[in-house]
Amino acid sequence: MPATDKDVFAKLDALNIAHSTVEHRAVFTVEEGKDLRGIVPEMHCKNLFLKDKKDHLWLVVMPSDKRANLNRLEKTIGAARLSFGNPELLLDVLGITPGSVSPFALLNDHSRRVAVVLDKDMMQAPLVTYHPLRNTASTTLKSGDLLRFIKSLSYSPQIVDCGEWVEEPLHA
Repeated sequence: MPATDKDVFAKLDALNIAHSTVEHRAVFTVEEGKDLRGIVPEMHCKNLFLKDKKDHLWLVVMPSDKRANLNRLEKTIGAARLSFGNPELLLDVLGITPGSVSPFALLNDHSRRVAVVLDKDMMQAPLVTYHPLRNTASTTLKSGDLLRFIKSLSYSPQIVDCGEWVEEPLHA
């Protein structure tokens, strides 16, 4: 049985990580959620579930206002021709459906198949926001605490520049 938002909150609490959650309507894309920026605090982020031609899996987590440069990212992280993972693979590996992808879904990757990539600009933001395994809420925590959460699950994320800014960062 995949983890739920209650499992996410329990893990954050067990790590003594402060977090706050705002309930909202279902949001499936970054574009759909732009109007929530006044309601949900801090840096909004997007999550890309990718696979390469060698069937390695990647979760790339970055600010929503950056455009991923997959060609440059491939070289930086050592991937071989990245493409988006399909919904069936996403459900099988991370236990979630499109629209709910977030680093919290790593709770469901029991085989540790996914390599984690975090954007360096995102990690410099004081607070970051992600869906807590459902797209009807957003959970905010310190970027350093996100890293602590991920490491507590035995991941060693790469922190790299994932792309170019499309709009000015909200946290600047």
